[in-house]
Amino acid sequence: MVEVKWTPVIIGIVIAIILGLILDMVLPGWGGLIAYIIATIYVGYTVAGGYMNGAIHGALVGVVAGLIGGILAIILLGAIAGAAGVGLGILGVIIGMIIYGIIGAICGAVGALIKGEAPA
Repeated sequence: MVEVKWTPVIIGIVIAIILGLILDMVLPGWGGLIAYIIATIYVGYTVAGGYMNGAIHGALVGVVAGLIGGILAIILLGAIAGAAGVGLGILGVIIGMIIYGIIGAICGAVGALIKGEAPA
């Protein structure tokens, strides 16, 4: 069982959200993805325990940040498009959590491998 280290996870979520907002202004469409990659590599590098632990923590950051972004999308789409917007927002949350969870797991493992820890 992996013990979740919440401090790097929370810092990674904050990095993903803030850096995503900044990079989206510079690189529309790609800024959010680049921010998630940087944040999950940071989390994988920060946590100890090998690449599997980095992958789990990176996936956790991806899923939680995807959930937060999806909730914001539901609120905005619901205000603009009504019930259809909420339905699309819920679908977006599910897809976003899956995609960013996979990206987070891969980049978290990469961050742990960059640190040079032995596989756990």
